[in-house]
Amino acid sequence: MTHTLDAATASRFASAALGHVTLEYPNKLDHVMTGRRDVRGPRDLHPIFFGSFDWHSCVHGWWTLFTLLRLYPNNPEAPRIWALANELFTPDNVAAEVAYLAQPSSRGFERPYGWCWLLMLAAEMDRHDSEDGRRRAATLSPLARAFADRFHAFLPLAGYPVRAGTHYNTAFALRLTLDWAETNDPALSALCREKALAWHADDRDCQAWEPSQDEFLSPALMEAALMRRVMAPEAFRDWFNAFLPKVGSQKPATLFTPASVSDRSDGKIAHLDGLNLSRAWCWREIASALPEDDIRAVIAGRAAATHLDAALPHVTGDYMGEHWLASFALLALQG
Repeated sequence: MTHTLDAATASRFASAALGHVTLEYPNKLDHVMTGRRDVRGPRDLHPIFFGSFDWHSCVHGWWTLFTLLRLYPNNPEAPRIWALANELFTPDNVAAEVAYLAQPSSRGFERPYGWCWLLMLAAEMDRHDSEDGRRRAATLSPLARAFADRFHAFLPLAGYPVRAGTHYNTAFALRLTLDWAETNDPALSALCREKALAWHADDRDCQAWEPSQDEFLSPALMEAALMRRVMAPEAFRDWFNAFLPKVGSQKPATLFTPASVSDRSDGKIAHLDGLNLSRAWCWREIASALPEDDIRAVIAGRAAATHLDAALPHVTGDYMGEHWLASFALLALQG
């Protein structure tokens, strides 16, 4: 199987995302109700991100669409993407999304997974060097600012990392947030780096007790991908030597073995396809930080390919995976 993004694959991913970003139901809300007035539907609560089964998947579904639009502007899906973006990404709709965050009951809304994906989407919009692209980026900027402010308030309170392989993983949150913060908010970028080093600089000899049954992130490899981003190359190599000292012997073996997915119609079990894709992304990021003549770079590249082989055929086919997996496949194929 080829492991590069091409126009045909981009069309496949774009078609999948277009099929769900405006599909309101089924829907799993992250919504606190303080009274009867709060009994509302997804589109009423979130006039932009009401599809894709849940808010955060809709956000990164749009990240997928805008990324593919930039990389393949002449693909057949491009006109439909622009038309839908022009319909939904309006100042009034962004203001409604911001207003939802302003409610006291929304303090923990989508923390931190949805937060970092919204900033990742904003970072992608910033890359569009066209009149339409710049206009959409400016329209979304108040929502990006609102989530950046949340990180500014939350990170000083976060004394400990979350090493889970699901939405609460803090290494993933910092890694994605840096894509936006490095350009738009130097203070937040510095805070992310400060927290990454405080949480992980002294981690040694990772045992990698994974995967768990419903993980879509590798706690071990996600941490390594974050540290690759925040450390200078030589410092990262020293850290990585101590963190996973036996990679040259392909140990811990679990990090080199794709997870088996027993039932793709089960939303939690389908997470394991995402684990294989996110591991591929992380292995590629790690390989890029190692010298070309380092056997571990070769081993990491092979591990990435093995995980992509296991997951790419299953990005589409069942809605429990299809509503989000293309985003992780795109991360892995660009890595």
